[in-house]
Amino acid sequence: MEKSIFLEVVGDSSTMKVLQYLIEGRDFDYTLTDIAENAGVSWGTLHTIFPRLIKRNIVIKTRDIGRAKLYKINIENQIAKKLIDLYDYIILNALKKHQEKKVITAVA
Repeated sequence: MEKSIFLEVVGDSSTMKVLQYLIEGRDFDYTLTDIAENAGVSWGTLHTIFPRLIKRNIVIKTRDIGRAKLYKINIENQIAKKLIDLYDYIILNALKKHQEKKVITAVA
């Protein structure tokens, strides 16, 4: 699988993979299983990372469904806001460069 432009810039760590997944789906909440599978990190690694994200209030628990707990990125947290802004900037900048490249190629 090709590495995302965001991970190329910020580093391909497990923490950043988890944060990228939560940022991309910032309007939704997820179980820990969903996060581990879709972010591409192991269950053990997620259980190492997640307590730090919860402690810093970057990730918050949103609700319980049966025995499952659901979490999402805390868009009210200043660190999370900056990470979201960085993600959006990187993606939009990459799209802009890609569009400019297409225009130049079409003109040439």
